[in-house]
Amino acid sequence: MTIAVLGAGMVGSAIALDLANDHTVTSFDLNAANLAELKERNDEIQTVAADLSQFEEYANWLSPFDVIVTAVPGFMGYKTLEAVIKTGKNVVDISFFPEDALQLDALAKEKDVIAITDCGVAPGVSNFIIGRYNEEMKIDSFECYVGGLPKEKKPPFQYKAPFSPVDVIQEYIRPARLVEQGKIVTKPALSDRELIRFDEVGELEAFNTDGLRSLVYTMDHIPEMKEKTLRYPGHIDLIISLQQAGFFDTEPLRIKEVDISPLDFTSRLLLNEWKLGPEEEEFTVMKVIVKGEGQTIEYNLIDRYDAATKTSSMARTTGYTCTAAVNLITKGMFTEKGVFPPELVGKDKRCFDFVMDYLKTRDVVWKVTR
Repeated sequence: MTIAVLGAGMVGSAIALDLANDHTVTSFDLNAANLAELKERNDEIQTVAADLSQFEEYANWLSPFDVIVTAVPGFMGYKTLEAVIKTGKNVVDISFFPEDALQLDALAKEKDVIAITDCGVAPGVSNFIIGRYNEEMKIDSFECYVGGLPKEKKPPFQYKAPFSPVDVIQEYIRPARLVEQGKIVTKPALSDRELIRFDEVGELEAFNTDGLRSLVYTMDHIPEMKEKTLRYPGHIDLIISLQQAGFFDTEPLRIKEVDISPLDFTSRLLLNEWKLGPEEEEFTVMKVIVKGEGQTIEYNLIDRYDAATKTSSMARTTGYTCTAAVNLITKGMFTEKGVFPPELVGKDKRCFDFVMDYLKTRDVVWKVTR
C-alpha cells in the first residue's frame, strides 16, 4: 500500500524506514536536512518538502495515499489530524497534542475514516495493555511509569529530548489528570515525586504528568489510575527552578525592540542542549502495573539505542508501535470507523497480540510477570 508520513523528525523517520520494508512510503517535512538524511538511509522512500501547517493543501497532497501517519509536533497535531480526516484518509497519529482527539470522532465517522490516535509507547503500548486486560478482568488499579533517558548523565539537566523541547516543557507545565477513588483529580505536573529502583538502570525519580489522556474517559470505571514520568534524580529540581523563575511563561517580553515569550526563548535555547547526538546512546525504561481480582500483572521494558540501524530507543519504541497500528489497518485487522485511542483497539485480543508480536520481531521485548 501507499503511505504518507507527515513529519521526518527522529520518530517520523524511524516510522518511514520501518514501513518502507513492506509499503511504498512518502515522507513530508519542511526540514530539507531531515528529508535528505532519510533519503540517504533508504533511497526508495520518496520525499516532499512541504509546510505541513498549510492544511488547505492536504486534499491535494494526500490524494494518492491509502494510509497517513501524523508525526508532527504536538502544538499542531490536532489541526493536522483534523485536516487528514477531512480528506477521508485512514490515519495513525503520534503527535500527542493536548486537545481531546475524541472530539474528532463524529467527523471521522462522517468521512468513513479509521483514526488510531496516541499510538506510541506511552501513551500507546500502555493503552493497548489496559484495553486488553479490561476485557479479561475487573481492574482495580492501573499504574504506568515511563522515561526516555541518555546513557551518559551530562549535567546540568542529565536529559536529552527525543521530541521537540517545547513538547517536553508542555509535559512539565500541563496539569496532570489522575483517577483516585473513581474520580478525576487534577494535580500540578511534577508533583508526588518518588524514587523507584529499576533493574539495569538504578534509581530514578518519578513524578506526575498528564499521561492518562483518553483513559480518564474510556476507562472511567477503573477507580485508581496514574501515569508518572521518569528522570534521573535532580532533573526536576532544576526544571522547577526554571519554571519559578518565569522561563516557561508565554506572555511575550520586549527585548531590544523584539517581542519573544520566555517559553519560546527557553525552547530554542534547550534545542541544542537537549538534542541527542547522531549516535548518542539512550534507553527507554517503562513499567505498567495492572491489579484486579487478586492478581497483579506487570509489564517491564528496557530498550536501548540500536547501533546497527542507528535508531534511538524512543524512536523504536514509539515508532514501531505506530507502524504496527498502520499494519492493523492495511491488513484489514481493524476496520471500525471513528477515532480510536489504543485501548479501544487493544481490547481485541487479535489486535493486541499482533502489536506485541510485531514489536518483538523488532527486538522491542516486554517482560510480563504475574
